[in-house]
Amino acid sequence: MSDGHWQLEGSAAELYQRYLVPGITIKWADDLVQRAEVRAGEEVLDVACGTGVVVRLAASKAGSGHVIGLDLNPGMLAVARTVASEGAPITWTEGSALDLPFPSARFDVVLCQLGLQFFPDQPKALREMHRVVRPSGRIALSVYSPIERTLGAYAFVRALDEVLGPEASRIKRGEHSFADPSQLDSLLRDAGFGVVDVQTLVQTIQFPSVLDYVRFQLLATPMTVLLKGRAESERQSIIASVAAKAAAFSTVSMLDGGRFTFPQEAYVAVARPFPNAA
Repeated sequence: MSDGHWQLEGSAAELYQRYLVPGITIKWADDLVQRAEVRAGEEVLDVACGTGVVVRLAASKAGSGHVIGLDLNPGMLAVARTVASEGAPITWTEGSALDLPFPSARFDVVLCQLGLQFFPDQPKALREMHRVVRPSGRIALSVYSPIERTLGAYAFVRALDEVLGPEASRIKRGEHSFADPSQLDSLLRDAGFGVVDVQTLVQTIQFPSVLDYVRFQLLATPMTVLLKGRAESERQSIIASVAAKAAAFSTVSMLDGGRFTFPQEAYVAVARPFPNAA
């Protein structure tokens, strides 16, 4: 999904598309594409596209335009190519957010959903997005806020640390590395964007159970490394133990009806290259 630690292969990428996209990312993707105001005929780039949920939504709006999904991970792109889409034609491209393989001022819209936090050089990635967007264009991107503000994820990492040790949650905590909206605002302005609007948004996330949430976090994200090389019985035991701990760290309302429901917070930005861009 990105140039950092978010890399998946084979069945993990398929599980991500099957369970985490409808469970989590589709809600953020729909909001992001709406805020970007993708219009018919526009050229659109989605950076760190993963299995393509944002790309497909943008294509449904772009009509006679064209949408490119770029990702460093061939496993995610392989899954993206198997999912049906409607609207504008889509091109899937393997490449780095730090060196976008496109000419300057190519795109009307550049999107990046929940990927910036993983890039090893965030300023460079944003400068690249600024380079490839047209002067009259815009970018829309999102990043998670601190993990303590997403109660389900916070219960999960606390459980991980208790079951597997204090380093176990490092990857998950890395998803939530932005301390506040001003950090994102400053990065965008430093990259050359003259008009920046950053909002703090909350989506309600729901999984059938805590066990389902934990299972998909450990099997359909880079945290699969925590289970790698272990016998199947041990893997299932770890998943069950983490789920039990996560439930213990959750509030009663989060577990109502046997489901696992919690608010998830993110910072969402729309930026334009110049103050007079329209």
